[in-house]
Amino acid sequence: MFPKGFIFGAATAAYQIEGAWNVDGKGPSIWDNITHTRPDFSKGNANGDVAADSYHKYKEDVSLMKYMGLKMYRFSISWSRILPNGRTNDINQAGLDYYTNLIDELLANDIEPMVTIYHWDLPQALQDIGGWLNPDIADIFADYADLVFRTYGSKVKWWVTLNEAYMAATGYGSDGFAPALTNLHGVGEYLAGHNMLRAHGKAYRLYKAKYSHFGGKVSMAFAGWFCVPWSDSLADREASERCHEFTYGWFSHPIYIGDYPPSMRVAINKNSQLEGRNTSRLPYFTAEEIREIKGSSDFYGLNHYTISLAKDGPSSNALTPSLEYDMRTTMGADPSWTPSAASWLKVVPQSLRLHVQTVKTKYNNPEIVITENGYADDGSRPTDDPERIKYLESYMAELRRGIYEDGCNVTAHLTWSLLDNFEWRDGYTVKFGLVSVDFASPNRTRSLKRSGYWLKDYVNMHKILY
Repeated sequence: MFPKGFIFGAATAAYQIEGAWNVDGKGPSIWDNITHTRPDFSKGNANGDVAADSYHKYKEDVSLMKYMGLKMYRFSISWSRILPNGRTNDINQAGLDYYTNLIDELLANDIEPMVTIYHWDLPQALQDIGGWLNPDIADIFADYADLVFRTYGSKVKWWVTLNEAYMAATGYGSDGFAPALTNLHGVGEYLAGHNMLRAHGKAYRLYKAKYSHFGGKVSMAFAGWFCVPWSDSLADREASERCHEFTYGWFSHPIYIGDYPPSMRVAINKNSQLEGRNTSRLPYFTAEEIREIKGSSDFYGLNHYTISLAKDGPSSNALTPSLEYDMRTTMGADPSWTPSAASWLKVVPQSLRLHVQTVKTKYNNPEIVITENGYADDGSRPTDDPERIKYLESYMAELRRGIYEDGCNVTAHLTWSLLDNFEWRDGYTVKFGLVSVDFASPNRTRSLKRSGYWLKDYVNMHKILY
């Protein structure tokens, strides 16, 4: 069983569930913009205009979590809902009030809020001045973080500054995520990521300087690709390490070690020189920035779903320059791994244990919170999801082994996701929810899935054993 005090919860993100995209003074985000100007950006011309309509149905969502016995809810604040132009000179009180009401509803039902300050939905007004490519964004983000810390800090003890900065940064060099700046490949990603790290460091230090009396914990939710070698060759073992360092390590290494992973620095510097550049495509931190960023984490927020095989050498379609070319790693899957409705997500339970082991080894056994972990189905059986039950049961079993056999300091597991939602480029074609949402219904009717009932029993079993 899990240790006494272990927390079970669920996670969501504002753009994926809230809807109400232009309601009560909310400004447009980069995801509003891209799904409206490029309707085919997501499958089925989908967007998050209404999504699961959690903006209006949050009390029902909290009630479902209480029924399942969940003790933590990780949700994100829509930056442009509280700051329509992204800046604190124009505060939307209705937006602030919405999150106050949500937090109060959670606490009234004995559910701990974990607030993500940024989950990909940058205000379009800030993208219009360069978004994460503009160095001023770090201070603008710190002002935004100051507002939310000040407003909610007495009630919120868990904070995530940025969700999956790796994924968000790739939107500045590829077509995978908004703002989809494909003409900046190999350059934009690194500059955006650099400014995200600067922003995180400033927000963390601001919290410690002004709000530490609230006793909260602040971190980032890390994501990327987690790999094992394709073969026993030294080249493939090194490729597996690069897989981690160019994705998870890109952001966790500066925070835990104090700079970018050596493999990133060496490869990008070398390639930049070969391309005839005067400076590296990977920026350098100043001494002051290193002081702000190093050690800026009170727990390791781990988003983990699956694993890949890593082979030395870039994929055949890697552009020059590009993140893929610099990483020099081709990823694939073992044909024996069970697929899911998401092409990238294979069911490999032992991968979670391997991953928490890796975090323990690389970063001196920090507290780890599984900030996302979940399974994708195609929604053809809206509430009948035995595959999700099998996924969660097997992954949690491996997580327990990581805790008890390997000594990993894991304190919580948050299932992605509470609700079926808008899944970015996949639209509504894949479902991650413990709760089914009928997107054809104007009421966005919720129905607990079998996995939701299973999780209720699983959590209750642990309560009894305490």
